[in-house]
Amino acid sequence: MKHTPPSISVMFPFLNDWGTVGSLVALAIETVKKYTDDWEVVIVNDGSLMSNREALEMIVKLLNENGRRIKIVTHEINRGYGGALRSGFAKATKDLVFYTDCDAQYDPRELSLLLKKMTPQTGLVNGFKIKRNDPPHRVIAGRLYHYLVKAVFGLPVRDTDCDFRLIRRSVFKKVALYENTGTICVELVDKINRFGYKISEVPVHHFWRTSGKSQFFNFRRLSATADNLFRLWWKLRVKKDYLH
Repeated sequence: MKHTPPSISVMFPFLNDWGTVGSLVALAIETVKKYTDDWEVVIVNDGSLMSNREALEMIVKLLNENGRRIKIVTHEINRGYGGALRSGFAKATKDLVFYTDCDAQYDPRELSLLLKKMTPQTGLVNGFKIKRNDPPHRVIAGRLYHYLVKAVFGLPVRDTDCDFRLIRRSVFKKVALYENTGTICVELVDKINRFGYKISEVPVHHFWRTSGKSQFFNFRRLSATADNLFRLWWKLRVKKDYLH
């Protein structure tokens, strides 16, 4: 029997990343075409400036095939990183959903590494950074966050904040997401694990940011992030509320 390759949705949350989005989408398309003819790209514009929104629309128009393959989901008001991911997951229609950020800190061509680890039993293939290429203050903040998450949630992955993931879309029949901030990554991994799906990991390269600005890993936001994590812990560990 001939093997039918899985269809793939590529999803990018977009916030004023007009300088890098075009090359990232082109590389992602080049990569998925090697594995399937059934693919789509979903870009979630999460309240970007009008100039960036117009630039995104122009880039997508140039890249689109027959006006159907690449679609933009627009939030008029910023909903946060979690809100952007939730919209992207809801709009994805293919068997597998790959997502990464638009700031070019990851190479979409390394999606190939994730696909090699995706089996019928796997719900999530999670990337982990070989080496973090960020300014020292972000490296320190990232490590503090990592140790906090590891201690509180005990997740079965070594790099929860590596936003380079391949997810089997069918997991969302059970896994409902509600976080609007970057803590959605903890919610996502924790729920996929709690529902018994297999999780695999793959080392990926991490590059210096060429555009945009991190909204998550900075010292001013650490207290707010800790508060969000506590609320999520209470919901998942104390109330044991995995669906609502």
